[in-house]
Amino acid sequence: MASVNKVILVGNCGRDPEVRYLPSGQAVANVSVATSSKRKDKNTGETIEDTQWHRVTFYDRLAEIAGEYVKKGRPIYVEGRLKYGKYTDKDGIEKNTVDIIATEMQLLGAREGMGGPSGDEEGGGQRRPAPAARPAAPAASKPASKPSTGFDDMDDDIPF
Repeated sequence: MASVNKVILVGNCGRDPEVRYLPSGQAVANVSVATSSKRKDKNTGETIEDTQWHRVTFYDRLAEIAGEYVKKGRPIYVEGRLKYGKYTDKDGIEKNTVDIIATEMQLLGAREGMGGPSGDEEGGGQRRPAPAARPAAPAASKPASKPSTGFDDMDDDIPF
Protein backbone atom coordinates (compact mmCIF):
# COMPACT_ATOMS: atom_id res chain seq x y z
CA MET A 1 0.00 0.00 0.00
CA ALA A 2 1.31 3.45 -0.94
CA SER A 3 1.64 6.23 1.61
CA VAL A 4 1.83 10.00 1.37
CA ASN A 5 3.64 12.49 3.59
CA LYS A 6 3.04 15.92 2.04
CA VAL A 7 2.70 19.40 3.49
CA ILE A 8 1.82 22.66 1.74
CA LEU A 9 2.30 25.94 3.57
CA VAL A 10 1.51 29.47 2.46
CA GLY A 11 2.62 31.95 5.09
CA ASN A 12 5.08 34.64 6.08
CA CYS A 13 8.71 34.14 7.01
CA GLY A 14 9.35 34.81 10.67
CA ARG A 15 13.08 35.37 10.30
CA ASP A 16 15.83 35.46 7.71
CA PRO A 17 17.15 31.99 6.84
CA GLU A 18 20.19 30.60 8.61
CA VAL A 19 22.37 28.90 5.99
CA ARG A 20 25.16 26.55 7.00
CA TYR A 21 27.19 23.85 5.29
CA LEU A 22 27.62 20.30 6.54
CA PRO A 23 31.11 18.72 6.47
CA SER A 24 30.04 16.97 3.25
CA GLY A 25 29.51 20.38 1.64
CA GLN A 26 25.71 20.06 1.61
CA ALA A 27 23.92 23.39 2.19
CA VAL A 28 21.21 23.54 4.86
CA ALA A 29 18.93 26.51 5.54
CA ASN A 30 16.37 26.88 8.33
CA VAL A 31 13.52 29.34 8.49
CA SER A 32 10.29 29.71 10.44
CA VAL A 33 7.00 30.24 8.60
CA ALA A 34 3.86 31.64 10.22
CA THR A 35 0.38 30.64 9.07
CA SER A 36 -2.72 32.31 10.49
CA SER A 37 -6.42 31.58 10.63
CA LYS A 38 -9.28 33.67 11.99
CA ARG A 39 -12.47 32.63 13.73
CA LYS A 40 -15.21 34.24 15.78
CA ASP A 41 -15.62 33.40 19.45
CA LYS A 42 -19.13 31.97 19.96
CA ASN A 43 -19.60 33.67 23.33
CA THR A 44 -18.22 37.15 22.70
CA GLY A 45 -18.41 37.45 18.91
CA GLU A 46 -14.83 38.67 19.00
CA THR A 47 -12.51 37.70 16.11
CA ILE A 48 -9.68 35.48 17.28
CA GLU A 49 -6.55 35.04 15.18
CA ASP A 50 -4.64 31.79 15.60
CA THR A 51 -1.02 31.82 14.37
CA GLN A 52 0.96 28.62 14.00
CA TRP A 53 4.74 28.60 13.58
CA HIS A 54 6.40 25.97 11.41
CA ARG A 55 10.09 25.07 11.26
CA VAL A 56 11.15 24.59 7.64
CA THR A 57 14.46 23.07 6.51
CA PHE A 58 15.85 23.42 2.99
CA TYR A 59 18.71 21.33 1.58
CA ASP A 60 21.22 21.61 -1.27
CA ARG A 61 20.51 24.17 -4.03
CA LEU A 62 17.11 25.01 -2.53
CA ALA A 63 18.90 25.99 0.70
CA GLU A 64 21.23 28.32 -1.21
CA ILE A 65 18.31 29.92 -3.06
CA ALA A 66 16.38 30.36 0.20
CA GLY A 67 19.42 31.93 1.85
CA GLU A 68 19.74 34.44 -0.97
CA TYR A 69 16.11 35.40 -1.59
CA VAL A 70 13.94 34.56 1.43
CA LYS A 71 13.60 37.46 3.86
CA LYS A 72 11.81 38.03 7.15
CA GLY A 73 8.17 39.07 6.70
CA ARG A 74 7.92 38.03 3.04
CA PRO A 75 5.16 35.66 1.89
CA ILE A 76 6.29 32.20 0.78
CA TYR A 77 4.86 28.95 -0.57
CA VAL A 78 6.56 25.78 0.69
CA GLU A 79 5.92 22.16 -0.24
CA GLY A 80 7.57 19.31 1.59
CA ARG A 81 7.22 16.46 4.05
CA LEU A 82 6.88 16.15 7.81
CA LYS A 83 9.78 14.86 9.88
CA TYR A 84 9.31 14.08 13.56
CA GLY A 85 12.18 14.02 16.04
CA LYS A 86 13.12 14.12 19.72
CA TYR A 87 15.82 15.80 21.72
CA THR A 88 16.70 16.26 25.37
CA ASP A 89 16.90 19.85 26.58
CA LYS A 90 19.45 21.24 29.03
CA ASP A 91 17.21 20.29 31.98
CA GLY A 92 17.07 16.65 30.86
CA ILE A 93 13.47 16.88 29.62
CA GLU A 94 12.70 15.02 26.39
CA LYS A 95 11.04 17.26 23.77
CA ASN A 96 9.33 16.38 20.50
CA THR A 97 9.96 18.30 17.28
CA VAL A 98 8.14 18.59 13.98
CA ASP A 99 10.01 19.91 10.95
CA ILE A 100 8.96 20.44 7.36
CA ILE A 101 11.65 19.22 4.97
CA ALA A 102 11.07 21.45 1.95
CA THR A 103 11.12 19.97 -1.54
CA GLU A 104 9.73 23.02 -3.35
CA MET A 105 9.58 26.71 -2.60
CA GLN A 106 8.03 29.72 -4.33
CA LEU A 107 8.47 33.33 -3.26
CA LEU A 108 5.18 35.22 -3.28
CA GLY A 109 4.39 38.91 -3.52
CA ALA A 110 6.24 41.65 -5.37
CA ARG A 111 9.95 41.43 -6.05
CA GLU A 112 12.34 43.63 -4.14
CA GLY A 113 13.72 46.57 -6.07
CA MET A 114 10.80 46.56 -8.54
CA GLY A 115 9.23 49.65 -6.99
CA GLY A 116 6.95 51.95 -8.92
CA PRO A 117 7.16 55.73 -9.30
CA SER A 118 7.07 56.18 -5.54
CA GLY A 119 10.21 54.07 -5.23
CA ASP A 120 8.74 51.68 -2.66
CA GLU A 121 10.38 48.26 -2.51
CA GLU A 122 7.16 46.30 -2.61
CA GLY A 123 6.16 47.67 -6.00
CA GLY A 124 2.76 48.80 -4.76
CA GLY A 125 1.28 45.42 -5.62
CA GLN A 126 1.77 46.11 -9.32
CA ARG A 127 3.61 43.88 -11.75
CA ARG A 128 5.67 45.20 -14.61
CA PRO A 129 4.93 43.68 -18.00
CA ALA A 130 7.53 41.35 -19.44
CA PRO A 131 9.45 42.63 -22.48
CA ALA A 132 8.20 41.45 -25.87
CA ALA A 133 9.44 37.98 -26.75
CA ARG A 134 10.10 38.94 -30.39
CA PRO A 135 10.19 42.22 -32.32
CA ALA A 136 7.04 43.41 -34.06
CA ALA A 137 6.70 42.63 -37.78
CA PRO A 138 7.52 45.49 -40.20
CA ALA A 139 4.50 47.49 -41.39
CA ALA A 140 5.17 46.68 -45.08
CA SER A 141 4.91 42.91 -44.58
CA LYS A 142 2.09 40.82 -46.04
CA PRO A 143 -1.13 40.58 -44.00
CA ALA A 144 -1.10 37.96 -41.29
CA SER A 145 -2.80 34.69 -42.18
CA LYS A 146 -5.55 33.36 -39.96
CA PRO A 147 -4.10 30.89 -37.42
CA SER A 148 -5.10 27.26 -37.90
CA THR A 149 -7.53 25.93 -35.31
CA GLY A 150 -7.42 22.30 -36.38
CA PHE A 151 -11.02 22.49 -37.63
CA ASP A 152 -10.28 24.15 -41.00
CA ASP A 153 -11.26 21.06 -43.03
CA MET A 154 -14.73 20.75 -41.48
CA ASP A 155 -17.84 21.96 -43.34
CA ASP A 156 -19.79 24.92 -42.02
CA ASP A 157 -23.02 22.88 -42.08
CA ILE A 158 -24.05 22.27 -38.49
CA PRO A 159 -26.17 19.12 -38.20
CA PHE A 160 -28.55 20.52 -35.57
